[in-house]
Amino acid sequence: MSNINFDKSPDGLVPAVVQDAVTCKVLMLGYMNADAYQKTLAEGVVTFFSRSKNRLWTKGETSSNFMHVVEVRIDCDGDTILVKANPVGPVCHTGADTCFEEKNAGQASFLNYLQGVIRHRKLNPSEGSYTSKLFERGTNKIAQKVGEEAVELVIEAKDSNDALFKDEAADLLFHYLILLEHRNIDLDEIIAVLRQRHK
Repeated sequence: MSNINFDKSPDGLVPAVVQDAVTCKVLMLGYMNADAYQKTLAEGVVTFFSRSKNRLWTKGETSSNFMHVVEVRIDCDGDTILVKANPVGPVCHTGADTCFEEKNAGQASFLNYLQGVIRHRKLNPSEGSYTSKLFERGTNKIAQKVGEEAVELVIEAKDSNDALFKDEAADLLFHYLILLEHRNIDLDEIIAVLRQRHK
């Protein structure tokens, strides 16, 4: 809290941007004073200072559409708060996903998180970890697993069981990320190739 300068504003309020921790969509903007900020940290649920109600206001206190805190960051000037949260239901009072009339969809950023987990398993091997064991076994085994999962996905594509198809697609994607990490290639590098081709 010592990093936040609540005194920059005469009313002691600083803007608090709330971002979905999974989709990275900006959900809403509110204001926090020192008490709202402390309550947010203590309870793990986003609380603002409502300028219209002139009191602390926990988002979702009437609708139950709470926003559960995942991470809090302060900007370089110490006068803006970024809250990464998991929302329960729509965020806007209009019923929209966000206060900016955007759909809060798309969970592709979870792949970056998963990539970080895989990297951790590589750098900090764990005896009970399937991923660590794959890294231990080397290129041939990892590449073989990618090939096996690709074949299994193709087989499931010919049937009409969507659940099995999705399971195999997830298995292929997971092992593909392991192969990238084994080769020390970041997923962003592959995305850069796709973006270049898109031009």
